[in-house]
Amino acid sequence: MTYEIRTDLTDMDLDLVHEWLSTDAYWALGRTREAVGTAAEHSLNVGAFDGEGRQVAYARVVTDHANFAWLCDVYVDRDHRGRGIGRRLVATVAERVDEMGIRRTLLATQDAHEVYAGFGFGPLPDPTMWMVRTPPA
Repeated sequence: MTYEIRTDLTDMDLDLVHEWLSTDAYWALGRTREAVGTAAEHSLNVGAFDGEGRQVAYARVVTDHANFAWLCDVYVDRDHRGRGIGRRLVATVAERVDEMGIRRTLLATQDAHEVYAGFGFGPLPDPTMWMVRTPPA
């Protein structure tokens, strides 16, 4: 089966993306449809579509378009996994951020380190420099 990669937000089936993320993605369980839509509107979006035009995968990139990018919400439909679609999404993202001249792209993953390593991702050089803020309960 051949897959087409698209990057236009209007091509993304955000209802389907919401279903994937909110019910099956460990990092986004319970995320609201509104949050998925708002995030997509403020991100670079990448989707894979089958020969009939159905979306089968999604990724997005949060970026300032100059210095920094964060690759997130990478998801491939369970029925289409193992076909290199995730790698194609990441390759498209890498190409786009390289074209922008972005020198630092981050991501977080529990289980796909080998996929991302093939595109130059590696551990933080000095994790002691990084901090995170979460809102008070």
